[in-house]
Amino acid sequence: MFNQDLINSILIEPISRGANKLLIVSGYASHTMASWHLKKIKDLGLPLINIELIVGMALYDGLKKDIHQGFKDIQSNNNHNLYSHFQCQYVIEQSPVHSKVYIWLNNDLPVEAYTGSANYSQAGFSLGRREYMVPCNPNQAFQYYNNLVNDSMFCNHNDIEDYITLVASHHVLENEMENSSIIFDNNFEKVTLSLLDTRTNNTHLKSGLNWGQRNNREPNQAYIPIPSKVAKSGFFPLESKHFSVLTDDHKNLVLRVQQQGNKALTTPMNNSLIGEYFRNRLGLNNGQFVTRQHLEHYGRTDVTFYKLDDEQFYMDFSPH
Repeated sequence: MFNQDLINSILIEPISRGANKLLIVSGYASHTMASWHLKKIKDLGLPLINIELIVGMALYDGLKKDIHQGFKDIQSNNNHNLYSHFQCQYVIEQSPVHSKVYIWLNNDLPVEAYTGSANYSQAGFSLGRREYMVPCNPNQAFQYYNNLVNDSMFCNHNDIEDYITLVASHHVLENEMENSSIIFDNNFEKVTLSLLDTRTNNTHLKSGLNWGQRNNREPNQAYIPIPSKVAKSGFFPLESKHFSVLTDDHKNLVLRVQQQGNKALTTPMNNSLIGEYFRNRLGLNNGQFVTRQHLEHYGRTDVTFYKLDDEQFYMDFSPH
């Protein structure tokens, strides 16, 4: 569960006091936290802000491939006005940076700042960690951030992978050409979710993979249905937490559980992404209605998730 008091005081409430930019220095950070934060600001109806993140330990410890790709994806998708603007840099010179500092600005003037132990990650802001954050001098914190900018490089810079080491998203996925066999050889908790309507044994008409097949909806919008038994089992994170998914065809997705009764797996930043993904796998056009025949011709009417840890999953949609 999230530590809501910590989240509100450090990441949310300063917006209502007029702050419009958040500068973050965090030894470690995750793309799932960034996507969750952007989504939360939007869902609360708060004014959009700018978030600029410096990750301090990437040069020293390396960075997981899915996190690196996730940061790049979020930064590259900032060309719309639905979400706050996000940019990410990694410290690539001088000493590694293990500190955690959050500086809020109003029209480029520092107005609030906090420091302590909480990394910019969902784990860092959860009740499962005993983290401590205290106010600090905004001007000194702002100067500290600016001193690190010159030692940093944007996550989407053409040369960034020459400076940092990218590591496997999980220790069992070190050989990405054999992901499936590696997963199947390990006893990971798994669930298989049907892509069909269990009442009709066909695809859903206006939900599931065809969620967007209705008036005034983007036709690619989709979700993977979750049976109530699975939703209550604790297999997937709840509370709208975002989690990282590596697919059997080596794509990275960010998903979350949503809707009443926790009945749907979606791509939270854009509900169309998961629909585009499955239509691409099925060889269909964007926005095309998905039928049972399409799934059977492909060779599969369900999808299997393997739980690697609380925030990392592997999704297998390979044909049987």
